[in-house]
Amino acid sequence: MNKRCWLIMLCLVTTLSQAQQKLLSPKEFLGYELGERFTRHHRVIEYYKHVADVMPNVDLVQYGETYEYRPLVYAVVTSPENFKNLDQIRQDNLRRTGLAEGTPAGDKKAIVWLSYNVHGNEANSLEASMQTLYELANTGNNKTQEWLRNTIVILDPCLNPDGRDRYANFYNQYGNRIPNPSGDAKEHREPWPGGRANHYLFDLNRDWAWQTQVESQQRLKVYNQWMPHVHVDFHEQGYNNPYFFAPAAEPFHEVISPWQREFQLMIGKNNAKYFDAQGWLYFTKEVFDLYYPSYGDTYPTYNGAIGMTYEQAGGGFGGLTITTETGDPLTLKDRLTHHYTTGISTIEITSINATRVVDEFEKYFKENNTNPAAAYKTYVIKSDNNPDKVSQLTALFDTHGIRYGHASAGKAARGFEYQTQAQGSFNLTTDDIIVNIYQPKSRFITTLFEPQSKLPDSLTYDITAWNLMYAYDLKAYALNERINTGRAYQPKAVENNPVNKPYIYVFKYQSLKDVEFLAALMQKGIKIRSAERSFSVNGDTFEPGTLLVPRRNNENIASFDNVIEGLARQYGRKIYTSSTGFMDRGRDVGSGDVNFLKAPRIATVFGDQTSSLSAGEVWHFFEQQVHYPITQIGTEYFRSVDLKKYDVLIVPEGSYRLFDEGILEQVSSWVSGGGRLILVGNALNAFSEKKGFSLKVYASDDEKNQAERKEKELKEKEGVTRYEDAERKQLSETISGAIYKVSLDKSHPLAFGMKDTYYTLKTSESRFAYLDDGWNVGVIKGKAKPVQGFAGKNANHKLDNSLVFGVEEKGQGEVVYLVDNPLFRCFWENGKMIFANAVFMVGQ
Repeated sequence: MNKRCWLIMLCLVTTLSQAQQKLLSPKEFLGYELGERFTRHHRVIEYYKHVADVMPNVDLVQYGETYEYRPLVYAVVTSPENFKNLDQIRQDNLRRTGLAEGTPAGDKKAIVWLSYNVHGNEANSLEASMQTLYELANTGNNKTQEWLRNTIVILDPCLNPDGRDRYANFYNQYGNRIPNPSGDAKEHREPWPGGRANHYLFDLNRDWAWQTQVESQQRLKVYNQWMPHVHVDFHEQGYNNPYFFAPAAEPFHEVISPWQREFQLMIGKNNAKYFDAQGWLYFTKEVFDLYYPSYGDTYPTYNGAIGMTYEQAGGGFGGLTITTETGDPLTLKDRLTHHYTTGISTIEITSINATRVVDEFEKYFKENNTNPAAAYKTYVIKSDNNPDKVSQLTALFDTHGIRYGHASAGKAARGFEYQTQAQGSFNLTTDDIIVNIYQPKSRFITTLFEPQSKLPDSLTYDITAWNLMYAYDLKAYALNERINTGRAYQPKAVENNPVNKPYIYVFKYQSLKDVEFLAALMQKGIKIRSAERSFSVNGDTFEPGTLLVPRRNNENIASFDNVIEGLARQYGRKIYTSSTGFMDRGRDVGSGDVNFLKAPRIATVFGDQTSSLSAGEVWHFFEQQVHYPITQIGTEYFRSVDLKKYDVLIVPEGSYRLFDEGILEQVSSWVSGGGRLILVGNALNAFSEKKGFSLKVYASDDEKNQAERKEKELKEKEGVTRYEDAERKQLSETISGAIYKVSLDKSHPLAFGMKDTYYTLKTSESRFAYLDDGWNVGVIKGKAKPVQGFAGKNANHKLDNSLVFGVEEKGQGEVVYLVDNPLFRCFWENGKMIFANAVFMVGQ
């Protein structure tokens, strides 16, 4: 190689090295201006990685992976000086909360966490995140560099990559070369299910507290490692709405501190300053409240942060440009600029007030740990609850960093009893589980468990009740006194001794873990029976639904005993056995009341006309919770499917055109031939009052006439409605989410494993009459009254003496009516048994 060539190559390498070290803007890196197109998730990750690679004060961390294997990441940006001490700053912050031991040693640094694109088709915020990251990392931006001296900024560019790419792929496929601003254009009309939800069609913005989805589970781990002081959740709303930012609307939950209210106002005014300067429209203090605990604004708020939702006009309908009702264009560039502006403004005002932000944060947790204000100081979960449910709840405690343990000593105690909704005396034992609110997560605990949450304004954005004592159906008490834990929680161990080839294996059936075990047995080809009545053998008593696995009929299973014992060990099931089929009390194993459980072939309606959320809940239930195969039948080709190939058909919630007279007749015939039809929530409307189905809104014309007369009298009594009062008056007709006590017939297979009462989360005002020709398994008897939460008075009256769960026997098959969706958001744990029974127990 001659000298000239060597010099040319040296210059080329040097130039490339310098280029690699230069911070590129999003436009320089991507090759187009932000707002010109929707950037796919992998390209955003590449840009974040570029910034982290070239900037020594930016760190990029992969904290997880989605169901569709896309990476979940966050970036940390701060000054070079702070960056050197980043872990100490983080640890000092945890010490201020009490989640870590020790005394903070360093200077006070504020932590701002910006979360983008939790709803995939609210798609501008991911684009805005790149501009925000660039301006924070850009050393030429004197303002941001000054803010970063006392502030750490965490950016999660996309909480829902699967939904975001679903939307971006749709738009990039159907968008015109020159974007069409007409709402009639295909590029503005996403197909079902849209990009809002994640892989399993869950709304991740309702999952912060319940932690049912893998994205939420992985995110919360790192959130609790940082515990930010300010958290912004970026969203989009209808394309004709102006921008929304803090302060939030009432109701605010009473645990929210004065400072959290005050700083929301300060942040809002700082945002307004920038919007006023540009003439951009916005609104505050409306619609988006701080009550339901599982949002991206409320969960951080109940964990000490200033939690906020920012809502930009646009959404999936917005595309790259849309003409608004005023005739003006709204572009993706406009939308991302607004989100960028509020994000930067929030960092600015936090930095200006950094010392106070940290001081107030520390004060919040000091009050939590030493002097919590809530009336109920201790929650007691009795030791005789189902251990599977207790184990599941304590696992959720661990996820959230909630501290709990056993009582140090037994004593007589008094408190609010959840099962009776009244004050009562009880014996506290050393095996009971204690959760007191003298701990860092104090206020969050209060929101989860307090018997009645104060609701200063019934006009809310979401459900108004969610108490986990009812969701898990636990025997528990709320006490006004403080009781400390004495020793760490010890779950009840399951010990099984090998048994030499018993006549029959017996397993209790009381929880979803038992359903999961049943599903595993079925998939191994093991023949199982279920006792329809209670019985006793070898001194043990068993309830209806108990699983019996006889040696007879399972001769073809290789290493039968090893398989049974191995699965019992895998699922933590207690093995009971008998050397005889002759029961001490009750029906013998060979009785007709001990039913053979056929492994069902399950289909579920899926696609357009179904509620994507409900369809996703069914999908997730089978695939992630009980691990049992299903076939999803699309609504667009349902008519051509031979239903005889399936034993069970599930119809999720939805608004159905599919079930016309011809299809109803086809389905009715299939049920009569031995099929089992399970209808969920408002799917019942498609079958109510229809030929071949006994479901009715009112049991008789007389009952209907009485209800209509009563409704007319109420309207006449209320008189003329003022225009400004119309929205609030409508509340009297609705139930957005309240808990009701239901009487159960636990002798029926639909209620196997349950108690005599069930607490249902009712999320609509739908009512149906008791079945004249069927089993009324779950009903509201007499006057309807919520145990917890708000229900409109007129809607409440309609629920008197109404059906909640029922089974109609039809020929050789059954129709199961689930008026309330037992799988709602996947957190109402006790409801899952009802749903599982509908699938595996009814009609066997």
